[in-house]
Amino acid sequence: MTGPVAGRAAQPVAEAGAWWAVPAAPALLLGLAVLTVAAGAVLDARDAGRAVTPRTALRPLLDVAHALVRQPRRLPASDRLLWRLGVVTVPVSAVLAVLVVPFGGHAVADPSVGLVWFNAMEVLTWAGLWLAGWGPNAALSLVGGYRFLAQGLAYELPLMFALISAATGAGSLRTGAIVAAQQDLWFAVWMPVAFAVHLLGVLAFSFTGPFAYPTGRDLAGGVLGEVGGADRLLLRAGRRLWLAAGAAMAVPLFLGGGAGPGLPAWAWSLVKTLLVLAVLVAAERRLPVLRADRWVEFAWVVLLPLSVVQALVPALVVL
Repeated sequence: MTGPVAGRAAQPVAEAGAWWAVPAAPALLLGLAVLTVAAGAVLDARDAGRAVTPRTALRPLLDVAHALVRQPRRLPASDRLLWRLGVVTVPVSAVLAVLVVPFGGHAVADPSVGLVWFNAMEVLTWAGLWLAGWGPNAALSLVGGYRFLAQGLAYELPLMFALISAATGAGSLRTGAIVAAQQDLWFAVWMPVAFAVHLLGVLAFSFTGPFAYPTGRDLAGGVLGEVGGADRLLLRAGRRLWLAAGAAMAVPLFLGGGAGPGLPAWAWSLVKTLLVLAVLVAAERRLPVLRADRWVEFAWVVLLPLSVVQALVPALVVL
């Protein structure tokens, strides 16, 4: 069998269970998240006309120590348990999501429902952000949490159809099998709509760039407005971790994983992840913030029908 789905019956290329992958996956995710923070600081300094120095990139990292020693905010009648649970859920779910992402032919785990696991961890962010908005018992924070739910209702269905497109093309929900199915042709080539929707979904569940509406200035920070100290650091870290996790997942889903000439598989996985991450960082800085109602209208009227049509293409090819 030849063609874009020729590899769907092949053995998965991801080798699961390597002991060193357990600490390596979260460490790599953290490194990519730190890189996005440093890159953002450099771009901010350049846009403001300030001199760009090594200290410019390191300054956000130096602020981490200051955040850790600050006292967390205490509000009257707040639900501290739910508040703290929501704050912790966002970064933890990002780390758990990346466990099924194959990197250089290795993954912490390659279960038969790896794609479902990634999507389930992403959905946990809904609960985390809403709890982080509800817990403080503050009006503007709660509105920020509901704004994220509105965004989620708009982006989740197109994103699910984008993931289904990749799974249908491979005939499997296993991320390793999806990589193997792209030996002849990357899914990004003949599933461009699914690829673009996935990238938009990454920005949305990272609640950054055009989807920073839940943390809008009109809400004095929204879900970030009432958190301080280590809690604020965790939420901000969660944004960057999810941005990095989404970029890393785009590589096995649509860009052939670690396949490429001349370099080892891990190097190609890293290069592709960095390129996708660069596109996402550029998009979050250049695109304007969208109001939830306008995004919902665009997502349901335009993106959802396009995503459904895109999902039909690999279904017809497989049949």
